[in-house]
Amino acid sequence: MTKKENRSTGTFKDGIKTRLIVISVLFFLFITALITRLASLQIVQHEALLKKSEKQYVGTVETQFGRGVIYDRNMNELAQNIEVESVYVTPAEILNRRTTARVLSTALNLDQDKVYKKISSKKDFVWIKRKCDLKGIDRLRQANLPGVGFLPEQKRFYPKRELAANVLGFVGIDNQGLAGIEHAHQSKLKGATIRRVTERDARGRNIQPLEGLRDSSRKSYDIVLTLDEVIQFITEYHLKKQVERFKADSGMAVVMDPHTGEIYAMANVPQFNPNQFGAFSQQTWKNNIVASSYEPGSIFKPIVAAAALDKKLARPQDIYFCENGNLKIGRANIGEASDHKFGWLTMRDIIAKSSNIGAVKIAQQVGKKPFYNYIRNFGFGEKSGLSLPGESAGQLKDQVSWNSLSLASISFGHEIAVTPIQMIRALSAIANGGNLMEPHIIKALIKDGQVVEQLQPKKIRRVISEQTSLQMIEILRSVVKNGTGKKAALKGFDIAGKTGTAQKYNMETQSYSNTEFISSFIGFAPADSPRLVTLVMIDNPKGLHWGSVVAAPVFRKITKRALRYLNIPSSKERVFILDRA
Repeated sequence: MTKKENRSTGTFKDGIKTRLIVISVLFFLFITALITRLASLQIVQHEALLKKSEKQYVGTVETQFGRGVIYDRNMNELAQNIEVESVYVTPAEILNRRTTARVLSTALNLDQDKVYKKISSKKDFVWIKRKCDLKGIDRLRQANLPGVGFLPEQKRFYPKRELAANVLGFVGIDNQGLAGIEHAHQSKLKGATIRRVTERDARGRNIQPLEGLRDSSRKSYDIVLTLDEVIQFITEYHLKKQVERFKADSGMAVVMDPHTGEIYAMANVPQFNPNQFGAFSQQTWKNNIVASSYEPGSIFKPIVAAAALDKKLARPQDIYFCENGNLKIGRANIGEASDHKFGWLTMRDIIAKSSNIGAVKIAQQVGKKPFYNYIRNFGFGEKSGLSLPGESAGQLKDQVSWNSLSLASISFGHEIAVTPIQMIRALSAIANGGNLMEPHIIKALIKDGQVVEQLQPKKIRRVISEQTSLQMIEILRSVVKNGTGKKAALKGFDIAGKTGTAQKYNMETQSYSNTEFISSFIGFAPADSPRLVTLVMIDNPKGLHWGSVVAAPVFRKITKRALRYLNIPSSKERVFILDRA
């Protein structure tokens, strides 16, 4: 072998040796990296990867079950749950999208193009329709379509339809309270979250039906309201009839126990059906009794009279000159309704005949600051504390910002806005001996069939003395006996109350309307031992608009039937019972 050949052979061997070294080093590095990676996967990232792996073959769908029932005070169900089914698809399992879309849309009354778009999704789970009717479900089961599944759910149902709808509110598709009691007490009513587990393959496709239920939250509370479904029905019925008769924009009525603050009825017209709330205007969902404020007009006059009596600045028999129907304050002229021209009137007659000028004279006697303080003490300008959403505090200007006309205007219910719940709470204080009570609509909470909380009456403060209360009751009785409230009179019962007719304020023209009014009557019965306080307000009646004509008859009809239903004896019956005792 030549020297040249030896050199070539040596070079070749050296190359092989170098390659072997490089390969060995690379292999060592690979093995080292692999071991490091395995260690990382097994030790460092074990938990995270395990969870990721589980997601590949386990998925969940959450639904709500067992939402709390809402009862009236006599345990009649006002809101309950019914069993329904929802339809879903697993898009990857669908064999023929066009056929599936056509069958689904026909059975469930859905738009075919929208259904096709859903089932063409890349998601592994898609809702088609929640909480379906049984007919549609039956048709789909018979079709036996691949990729189409059914999931049991519960649907909120209101068996009394429109009854107390503005109080109860309603829930969304996921049983989330959206209005009324359902919204205000969502945390108590919510029910249990049911998590349904489904297995998936590595590509995220469902390979087993939904199964394996488990409860991930506590049980719900049932709620007992203070409402009485019979009194609620009576109130809604007569209010609706009068709103329709006078072609009014709307109407409100409240019935309350003056001693406890328990609300027996709370009615709004127009009404809506919470089972199909989406078919109604959002305006009808609103509970105007707590959420809207109005200038009350003459039903506010008892407040100024009570202030004067309580401060001992006046007596019911004291007389005031009512200027023959025309009082000038600065450049403004204050007149009387229907152009009445009153001369000398007692305080009792000022309220009975509803003299604006007489109310002004009483307010001037009380003074700005004391009158303002009494208005505040009666609960105006603050929320009542009622456990319903969207409550308004009304509108009451601070006394320091009153102008030269404010004292006069507020005395007869203008330049102040109140909610119906504030107004009935204030008159209840006059009726019950002088105590401002917190109105409430929740009577009790029930869990597992047992009462766990019983709500008790709550006194906020004393606003007038018992003597003032008795004096005001006599004055308000005269309104019904001899004054503007005669149409509220009820045979066998002494009725006390006050009419009101307020001109509506036009924000665009910055003036009071001569054609739009709020007609009101507020009163209580029996006058000598009040059991029920009732407020009726009718917004913008057409034709006649006086509270004495439009609202007072509704008060009478509601009160008559409610007293009979509660077996409250008439004045003569009470005398007979006492005599026999």
